[in-house]
Amino acid sequence: MTPQNAARRRQDIALWLAIGGILATAIGFSWNPTPVAQALAAIFIACAVVHAAFAYGARRALILFVACNAIAFAMENLGAATGFPFGVYHFEVGADLPHVGLIPIIVGPLWFGAGYFSWVVASVLLDGADRQLDRPFNLIALPLVAAFVMTQWDLVMDAPNATIARVWIWHDGGGVFGVPLSNFLGWLLTSWLIFQAFALYLRRSGLRPDARIGLRLPATGILFYVGAGLTHLVPWIMGQTGEAVDARGYGWQVHDIREATVAILLLTMVFTALLATLRLMRPIP
Repeated sequence: MTPQNAARRRQDIALWLAIGGILATAIGFSWNPTPVAQALAAIFIACAVVHAAFAYGARRALILFVACNAIAFAMENLGAATGFPFGVYHFEVGADLPHVGLIPIIVGPLWFGAGYFSWVVASVLLDGADRQLDRPFNLIALPLVAAFVMTQWDLVMDAPNATIARVWIWHDGGGVFGVPLSNFLGWLLTSWLIFQAFALYLRRSGLRPDARIGLRLPATGILFYVGAGLTHLVPWIMGQTGEAVDARGYGWQVHDIREATVAILLLTMVFTALLATLRLMRPIP
């Protein structure tokens, strides 16, 4: 092994150890809304920005970040003010943070972090469609698939955050442990708007296939995507007890919500990440 290859191997080991450390810490501590969780959320967002810069270039990453925040804050403020498209709700978390309208400032960047890694997963599922957006099929299919991949994350995390952690409150409750169906439809719509804007911008910017991307970047994106969901394993394993009550006064056992969340996680985000990983590992003919 040449000195250059040995140095590259050490860099790879350091990179994966760092990624593993970030994900392990996030999985262990992000489920509980504390200052530590907020710091981990900031790291998660920073990782998404850095990943996007490596994948698409710094200028494209910045534009994607700004566009995502603009659409997310517009839709969240519309939702908080009118109930459309998510339902009637308000945020309890972030009261001490600056707000953009009615929404804590952290919410827009979180949409970017979760949305960007969902976009990466969808791009892998569609054989690198993000770099073939000159094809009409990809321009339509990729934002649609990415919106479903993104909404799977919300399906996993919304109920425990709304009922147990009470990060936000649904005024009229809903059928999914106090979360209304309209919320998930709103996520599909908002995610699709964000991803369609992504796709149109990337096509216009002349993004083309790049052999240098390799497997490392998409594999990292898949790990961050599924890692955001695996945070819900820890409180379930801990066997939390007690009762969670929504705004209507409906109550559920905390352990039942945690167990249902893990079941949903395994059959949505974990399965989708597995499909993307298998797609990534498929031998090139």
